[in-house]
Amino acid sequence: MDGALAFSLHALTARLDRVADRYLRAEQGVSYRRFLVLFMVERLDTPTQRALADRLGVTEPSVSRMTAALAGDGLLEVRAGPAGGNRRELRLTTAGRQLVRRCGQLLEDRFAALVRDSGVSYELYSQQTTQLLTALGAEEQTA
Repeated sequence: MDGALAFSLHALTARLDRVADRYLRAEQGVSYRRFLVLFMVERLDTPTQRALADRLGVTEPSVSRMTAALAGDGLLEVRAGPAGGNRRELRLTTAGRQLVRRCGQLLEDRFAALVRDSGVSYELYSQQTTQLLTALGAEEQTA
């Protein structure tokens, strides 16, 4: 093996992230990074800032700054956790949920068209991507 697959996967991911950011900034006025935070809050269902940081693979201070900005924009609620202390629970506001739905649909439509226009079967690509993500998750659990 010459490493071409590893480079291609990295290049594809980086380019998709840049394109997603461009689409979201132009059409919804939000960065891809901010969308990902909101998207993961919805997926994790009232996570703590620590759980969100772990899931995103970033530091807690980074998540704290981002969630403060999103709360300031009225997209996210940050509340003290029931156990007290410094634990903060996160929940989308109505505006945050609406933004996640609009952005998610925009990205799904654009990337589905990209897959279709490239001649790749959407169903097959989706299935194989899910298989790769599952395998990667299993690999991370054993590492």
